[in-house]
Amino acid sequence: MKTETINNIVAIKRKERGVTQEELAFMVGVTRQTIISIEKGNYIPSVLLAMKLAVFFGVAVEEIFNIKLK
Repeated sequence: MKTETINNIVAIKRKERGVTQEELAFMVGVTRQTIISIEKGNYIPSVLLAMKLAVFFGVAVEEIFNIKLK
């Protein structure tokens, strides 16, 4: 059975933009804790949240999130 992991570069993109976790959370309508969980890879965001993050960073969703099959 193959397993999937989703990696992301939210923390990298956030730091490139010079915003805090709290500021990013406010801009996309979630809590700071949600951003922390996404950055650590402990939480997979909904499609809507992934799209909001992509719009905020000005990139495609696929640039932020990628799936690896094992």
